[in-house]
Amino acid sequence: MLKTRITEQYGLAAPVIAAGMAFIAMPNFVSAVSNAGGMGVLGTSLMSPDQLRAAIQEIRAATGSPFGIDIIPRFSTAEHIEVCATEKVSVAVFFWDEPAREWLLRLRETECRIWVQVGSVEEAEAALRAGADALIAQGSEAGGHNRAVAATFSLLPAVVDAAGTTPVIAAGGIADGRGVAAALALGAEAVWVGTRFLASTEAYAHEEYKRRILTAKVDETARHFVFGPEFPDASTRGLRNRLVREWEGRDNPPPYKAATGDDLPIIGQATIFGESFSMKRFSGIPPTPEVSGDFEEMSLLAGESVGLTNELKTAGEILREMTDDAEAIIRGRLLGMTT
Repeated sequence: MLKTRITEQYGLAAPVIAAGMAFIAMPNFVSAVSNAGGMGVLGTSLMSPDQLRAAIQEIRAATGSPFGIDIIPRFSTAEHIEVCATEKVSVAVFFWDEPAREWLLRLRETECRIWVQVGSVEEAEAALRAGADALIAQGSEAGGHNRAVAATFSLLPAVVDAAGTTPVIAAGGIADGRGVAAALALGAEAVWVGTRFLASTEAYAHEEYKRRILTAKVDETARHFVFGPEFPDASTRGLRNRLVREWEGRDNPPPYKAATGDDLPIIGQATIFGESFSMKRFSGIPPTPEVSGDFEEMSLLAGESVGLTNELKTAGEILREMTDDAEAIIRGRLLGMTT
């Protein structure tokens, strides 16, 4: 068993955290990861406070293990924070925007741990000043919203050095035991995994989205500003499809800024948290099972680890395979080098 400060502090069997992928990391997925010995994290973007409370209660009914809540402050309110506080969640993960000080104070009243995802040493230092209990160092390989200044295995040790005694979790490009072992060797206390878990049976992603993840090669993602009127001026990494290929390299300023909403064509239909709507071109919402339309026009968020993601498995199978392989590498290869 791989023991780290993160596994010891949170009572985990494995140092693996499933990324709080918006619209994809829903209660069934979160509880599956936590029940397998890692930590699932709920993606909360566009949830109402009542929907957030219901999701937390659904997860808690399915697992007695710790889980986290992923929060992007611009999509959240004090009511969302109050739900997390009254429901006594184990971990609140903040990303992209700086959370209000009063939010942090309220969460700490309930002994909720505060994690902050960072893409630079400067962001790490700011999070430490705010009292973060752990840092997630996201490298440029990572899928989804990404503003990292360097690749994971360059950024990670620099953040570890800056963090001192604060635990650091590695994110970006990690999809198997080799990546877990490498991250731990560079000072990480756990890994944060999105793309590999996206290709799990429990992930709430459209089957066509999963199929494209499984067939993509390592060089078939790009970081760009193509998508996102809902989240403007935020770079993302995702699969290259027709729309990305059309705009990649000439996407700053983002193409959606050149047109009004009425000018954008409809590329699909979606239902998110019970609300149905037409998806317009450049929408940044990834396809769930409740989405239909032209996948060559959709945001297919994914990291460079698609090149290592080749088989659909359950979340538990993925987690056990990653940790078993990492342990074998550490015990067999790395320790063997010292004899």
